[in-house]
Order: sequence, then structure tokens, then C-alpha cells
Amino acid sequence: MLDKFLEIGERPYSKEDAEWDEFVANHPHGSILQTTNWARLKNRFGWKSHRVWMRKEGQLIAGAQVLYRSAAAGMVKMAYIPHGPLVNWHDEEQVTILFNQIDQSVYERGASILKMEPLLWQTEETTANWQAICQQHNLLPNSDTIQPPNTVLIDLRPSPDEILANMKQKTRYNIRLAAKKGVTVRQGSLKDIPAFNKLMRLTGERDQFGVHTPMYYHAAFEIFEPMGQVALFLAEYEERPLAGVMVFALGKTAAYLYGASSNEERQRMPTYAVQWAAMEWAKAQGCHYYDLWGVPDAPEAELEGNFSDRSDGLWGVYRFKRGFGGDIQRTIGATDRIYNKLVYKLYQWRRGKK
Repeated sequence: MLDKFLEIGERPYSKEDAEWDEFVANHPHGSILQTTNWARLKNRFGWKSHRVWMRKEGQLIAGAQVLYRSAAAGMVKMAYIPHGPLVNWHDEEQVTILFNQIDQSVYERGASILKMEPLLWQTEETTANWQAICQQHNLLPNSDTIQPPNTVLIDLRPSPDEILANMKQKTRYNIRLAAKKGVTVRQGSLKDIPAFNKLMRLTGERDQFGVHTPMYYHAAFEIFEPMGQVALFLAEYEERPLAGVMVFALGKTAAYLYGASSNEERQRMPTYAVQWAAMEWAKAQGCHYYDLWGVPDAPEAELEGNFSDRSDGLWGVYRFKRGFGGDIQRTIGATDRIYNKLVYKLYQWRRGKK
């Protein structure tokens, strides 16, 4: 049996939403980016959302939450499934039926392009299976990703002492050094978002990357906090915020999506202290993994090689994140489903591709 659930928007959280979110939390490829609250967040900032799902004997077995917005200066309407669809990729019938439902959603909303980024970790088996799926369903693998395909996952199941022991010696030292140098970490609330926004602005200016508007981080915390799915941590020295992270938890995984630091007192290692506090919180929530969310999209051999002379892009971030241990994981990447070839060429041109 197939169901379609209409636009999510700002309507009250419903029984159907709770059922969907439980399905996402328990799915082997589930992600915070497929939850009702993520759609609500994106709905406030230019996106529209629509959900399709599949049932068997009354139980949800597959589905996708699709986001829609205009791209390429309003000339292209695109659909986007972040960390989805959620489906048994080995079940050909299930995949085919779900794609038909997604196609109907896309056609009804007039989109010309659908970009999908399943949270499916890359192995020899998954890569071969994914290539076959792309050929069978006319999907075009694309390096133009929206979510970072490469990340570091830290196993939180061992004891805190074991987790620390699995880190690089310098990182472990810096976590302890922060406490010795008077850095304290506290869990923040909505009233601390302005301080976090200030840190985000400083970090964006210093490291030359784009940040969301202040209202975005406020909305993210406001939407996810009532359900206990987000935590804000601030590292302070003499009551001055030096670093902050916003971490989201769903099911067995917590994800570090947003983080920032001041230009002051960096020798006190506040960024290490605040990350460790976030990991401790995630473990207390019952999470098995802490996702550091984004390192350079390079082969693991290159990542594990001599990168000490690299300072471009995410390499500085990588050095910091890799110190916490964990395993490098890469998703199978992005793929596009094209509904209008001419519009797709325009989209590629606007994205700077030939």
C-alpha cells in the first residue's frame, strides 16, 4: 500500500509525523536530514517539502522526504532528497515503486531535476550495487554534492577512557589542557544563540566560508530542542564564550553540524573541550556514533598520508577532526534524476560546469 503525505510546512506535529520520525530513527540509513523537523527548518528558509512513503501490512517500509526550491537564479526548480530515499536498495520492486512515487511528486511540483544523496556508506558491495541501480533507473552519478560525502565517525560505545585512548595523543592532551587553563563548558539554551551567532560570524570571516543567517541557527535550535534532538555547548573562559557547537541526535547517531570559535584565547584549546562535552552528551543520549560531518573528499590513502603541508579548503578542519580518532567513511555520493535535459544543461552551466 502506498501513501502520500502532503506539504509539511508549519502545521502542528501530527501522529503521522511521529510515526515517520520513528521510522527514520530506526532505519539503517536514517538521518536527521529526513526528519519532520528538518523539513520544518528548511520550510522557513525558502524550501517546500513533501513526503512519500510505502507501507506493507500497515507498517512503513520505505519513503522519502523531498525538498523543493528554485535554483540557478530562479530559472530551475529542483527537488532534493538529503540522506535519502530510505529504502531497501536490494529489493528491486520496492525501489521501483518508491521511485514511481517520487516521480509523481516531482511532476506535480514542476521540478526539472532531482538530486539524491543517500546515507549509504561506500564499500565494494554498495558501490557495485549502486552502479547497477543507477543504470536501471536512469540516475546520473554526480560529484556536485550538497552534503559532505566524506566524514569521520567516532564509536561512542566504549567507555569514556577508551574513547579518549583512541584519540591522537595531542588531541587527548588538548582536551585536558583546556580544563587546566580554566576553560569551562556548559550546555546552552535559546538565550545563548546570539553568542553562538557571533562566534559563527567570526569563524566565517576568519576561515573564509559562508555561514547561515542568525535566524537560521535560532530556528534550528528552537525547532529541534523541544524533542531533545539538539544540544548547544559553549566553552568559556572567565564567562567569555570562546567556542561553541550545535549537535543533533537521532536514533543511534549524533551529528556535529555547526561549530565556531573566537579569535581570542585559542591557546586554551576551547574547541577541543567543547567537542568532548558534545561527545559525552551524545553518549548519554544512547548514541553509538558521533558524526564529525565533513572532511576533504579525497581517497582514504591520501587522507591518511602526509597532509601536514596542506592548508587549503577543509584540510585544517581535517587535522582537527582526525585527532579525535574514529573511522573515515564515505557515502556513495550524489546522483541526479533528470526530467528536462535542456533545463539540466542550464543548471550545470549556472553551477560552472561544461
